Amino acid sequence: MKALLTATVTAFLLTGGAGYAQTTVVISPEQETVIREYVVEHQVEPVAPPADVTIEVGTTLPDTIELHPLEAPDLEAEYRYVVVDGRTVLVEPETRRIVHIIQ
Repeated sequence: MKALLTATVTAFLLTGGAGYAQTTVVISPEQETVIREYVVEHQVEPVAPPADVTIEVGTTLPDTIELHPLEAPDLEAEYRYVVVDGRTVLVEPETRRIVHIIQ
């Protein structure tokens, strides 16, 4: 029984834990400032997501929402963004998963 529990916890950490780490992104206040300036400089049309899509970290955006490149310096990963209701939404391009929202 103990071996089964250990195997289950290990499997969770290898799969579930990895998925969680991918959606948790820490953006420093300085990086948020750089991203805000980039978004203001490269104005894009805000979008209204479909009614069945909640804009929160971890949500996957549908292909119908156009993502824009974010070429801001000092980001540890490559992100795309979209503006929704005055918020800048950072998205992982490979999965289209929301990883950070700047109010």
